[in-house]
Amino acid sequence: MATQLTVPSVLKEFCPLYYLLNAIPPKVQRGFRSVLVYLTALDCSSDFLAVGSSIGMLYLYCRRLAHMNKYSLEGKCDTITAVKLLSCFDDLVAVGTASGRVAIFQLVSPLPGRNKQLRRFDVVGLHKGSVTSLAWSTNGMKLFSGDDKGRIVFSALDLDQGVCKPVLLLEESSGVVQMEYSHQVLLVSTQQRSLLYCTQKQEVQQLGTKPRKSSGRFGACFLPALCKQSDLQVFAARPGLRLWRSDIRGQVEDTRLLKPLFNAQIPQFELFPRPGPIGACRPADQQIGLLSCFLRDGWILSWNEYSIYVLDYLNEVQTRGERRNKGSDM
Repeated sequence: MATQLTVPSVLKEFCPLYYLLNAIPPKVQRGFRSVLVYLTALDCSSDFLAVGSSIGMLYLYCRRLAHMNKYSLEGKCDTITAVKLLSCFDDLVAVGTASGRVAIFQLVSPLPGRNKQLRRFDVVGLHKGSVTSLAWSTNGMKLFSGDDKGRIVFSALDLDQGVCKPVLLLEESSGVVQMEYSHQVLLVSTQQRSLLYCTQKQEVQQLGTKPRKSSGRFGACFLPALCKQSDLQVFAARPGLRLWRSDIRGQVEDTRLLKPLFNAQIPQFELFPRPGPIGACRPADQQIGLLSCFLRDGWILSWNEYSIYVLDYLNEVQTRGERRNKGSDM
């Protein structure tokens, strides 16, 4: 009998997040009904884990204190569809919902000279669909929010004065998939194209010469720049398992064809066993989705509702983790 070769794993799960999941109730009581709580959005930083839910509740876990706080959006039950943390002089978290509402929380800090009272700012009436992406400036003075109708809203925050001024910035013909902001440039990936918006010049530059031939949830991200805008480079996912690298002017400098990698045997993440029924959800065809630079120079993290991939762009290697528990909510 031939021995099946196994590819050694590069990455493994550090620890189960039972301490987080056990602090979130699986059900809540609404009147005479018991309502299931689905976890719908996630973001993390060195200090916090932020989890959005289907009941309009934000669960914020402080890693330093090992303590869970929860913040209600109030009003009707509005599913949280996006969350984004920022640690600058103050700790901030932005929340987007299915009805197009954006809430910004300025968190209380025990440190001297920092915020001592929870403050909240609301952005309403500008989004016409579900909020799909949020992006902060590094100083917390700018927040960009995009929705599934293609609207992008810019909210200017003055935390000293307690003022938030939102305006409609852009309106695309398809839904926003992913956004990032760096060096006064907003990177936007929609269902049909990726673009760069220079906030100084108020100019839009498309990545490549044409929109995608097929629409989908293809993301884009910046490569960390050293010190100036001209150093910025962009990775953009394309249909057909392709990856673009472009400069800040939107000119494509390199195209990587990833299909050979996906056809090869891919090492799996080492994951802890999960309780409940086990099964894998596989799409009809594999695609890379949202993108983020990850851990090492040249490593790219990509994910969708089915799988997580880590691509070594420099050495053309990848590893994969699949969603294997049908009973999980995230």
